[in-house]
Amino acid sequence: MSRNDQSQGQPPGQPSAQLVRGRLDANGRLIEADTALAALHKRAGGEEGGVLALPQIAALARLSKRLGVVISRGAVAADGESDLDLWVRAKPVGDEVELAITGWTERSPRAPAGAAEAERDADFLRASGDWIWETDAKLRITFLSPAAAVSAGKTAGDFLGKPLSRLFRFGEGDEGSLPILAALAEQRRFEGQPTQLRGGSGHYMLSGVPLIDGAGRFTGFRGSATAAAPETFSAPPAPAAPSSAQAGAFGERLDKALRAPLDHIIANAETIGSQPEGPLRRDYAGYAHDIAAAGRHLLALVDDLVDLQAIERPGFTAEAEAIDLADLARRAAGLLAVRAADRKVRIERPAEDARLPATGEFKRVLQILVNLISNAIRYSPEGESVSIRIERKGGFGAVIVADRGKGVAKGDQERIFEKFERVDPTEAGGTGLGLYIARRLARAMGGDITLTSTPGKGARFTLTLPLRESDGD
Repeated sequence: MSRNDQSQGQPPGQPSAQLVRGRLDANGRLIEADTALAALHKRAGGEEGGVLALPQIAALARLSKRLGVVISRGAVAADGESDLDLWVRAKPVGDEVELAITGWTERSPRAPAGAAEAERDADFLRASGDWIWETDAKLRITFLSPAAAVSAGKTAGDFLGKPLSRLFRFGEGDEGSLPILAALAEQRRFEGQPTQLRGGSGHYMLSGVPLIDGAGRFTGFRGSATAAAPETFSAPPAPAAPSSAQAGAFGERLDKALRAPLDHIIANAETIGSQPEGPLRRDYAGYAHDIAAAGRHLLALVDDLVDLQAIERPGFTAEAEAIDLADLARRAAGLLAVRAADRKVRIERPAEDARLPATGEFKRVLQILVNLISNAIRYSPEGESVSIRIERKGGFGAVIVADRGKGVAKGDQERIFEKFERVDPTEAGGTGLGLYIARRLARAMGGDITLTSTPGKGARFTLTLPLRESDGD
């Protein structure tokens, strides 16, 4: 197996300039290797001609073969009492993979952080669950107990790399929010997340603890699932996508033609970008991020076009339901908590005991508020906050969404409510339909959306809807 005798010979902590090569067959066996790699493989417990015994390098080789592209990444290999930092280049050639490894920097192994806390977390999960699951930082499944997959009518392998939401429908917790999303935003422990199993039967309560790597970075969740009664589950309404009956034949054609392939593109791009098998070269990670972002933009356009077709049909009306604007504002803020955390923006939402009874269509009002708050997050500088307040204005209830962004010039404050209009078309953002649709919906419910803004000092959007007659002033 060994081709020549290249010794490492570098002082500890100093990288070696040598290039070490190897070759894996279709089954991951190390069939050819320079002396340094062959010796490292043997010290890790591998056999000559056997499956490569260095997990991170083997994982890179599998990823390269599966994607059919050259992968260049950093990797760590345990070597006795030390670790080796390596730079690995894996190139698929037919059914085999060629390896080229440089770096070879020896260092002391990093001690796992928070061992006592990790043990407490393990006890917490063992005590509270019927089975265990794990995800990466994007809530994509990396491990699943076989019993869970059987309950859903599939195998565990069918779910690996897929979003946790592919296995479960998430329900609202006691405060009307999704505990798992709040925990993801804050990278903390959670419990009491109601769920309903997709593709099978049964309801479960999820608990989870954050996974932290040796460098102190959040890498996902390890969680448990405990069987629960059906009445624990209350599904949050979907804010944006109307049913095919509402959207008509146009919406059905869009869904069938675009939504499924776009979902597939986004899911695969995010899987690559989340780097589940180790660090990815920066330009590759950037490509994956761009592909996913473009896919999400196209999905948003599909949603907006479907909504546009619905609201411009002759005779379009919105339901007049009894709603609580304060509750809807809190729900919308909860749905966007992760996005805000990613952009390092705080959301100041109405107090939990605040109430503002009004009249409107629950799903449509939530859709409007998600749009307004999402825009405020997008245009808020890092470290700033988005304020959501409620007020009574005569016979109307108002939700005021204010940001501290660059604001909107007076001459543009009406124009941005028109179809396909945006303040700066060259700036990354939405489709130019969101505010048009939001105002049309608000007016269909007897209310309105207005904007006041001073350039350089932020923007303030106000949604007004009629108060319930028994609660009016």
